[in-house]
This record gives sequence, structure tokens and C-alpha cells, in this order.
Amino acid sequence: MDKPKTLGWRNKAACRGVDPDIFYPVSDEEAEEARAICYGCQVRQACLEWAIGNRERDGVWGGATERERRRMIRQRRRSA
Repeated sequence: MDKPKTLGWRNKAACRGVDPDIFYPVSDEEAEEARAICYGCQVRQACLEWAIGNRERDGVWGGATERERRRMIRQRRRSA
């Protein structure tokens, strides 16, 4: 049932129409181009929360790499 809401924020994403390969860098160091797009995006937080909530393992989502998202999840668990 989350599909319409999910599509709603995706339609407003700054990455819409950008080559998806940019968001799947080989290393965290190569993620800067994707992060630059994410940082100017109006739905960055929704994207990041979606990736965290769905345990997205690959790519840059909401300006965060997979390693950074794992760190956020650990921090949230400790704070809960």
C-alpha cells in the first residue's frame, strides 16, 4: 500500500532522469557525484528513510552510501 507515496517522492527526486550508474559507485570515495545530486534534492530525507526502512544494500540513497546507512541503523538501535 506504500506504492503511491513511494512514487510521489520519487517523482520529485533530483536524480530522476540521471544515469543510475552514478548512484552505484564501486567505492565510497567514488560516490561524490551522486552525493552532490542528493544534497540538492528536495526529497532527500524521504529517499534516505526509504532506503533504511527497506534495508537497501546497494547504491547511494538520500546522499548516504550503504556503509553510512548501516552506521545510521546501528546508531538508531543504540538510541532506542
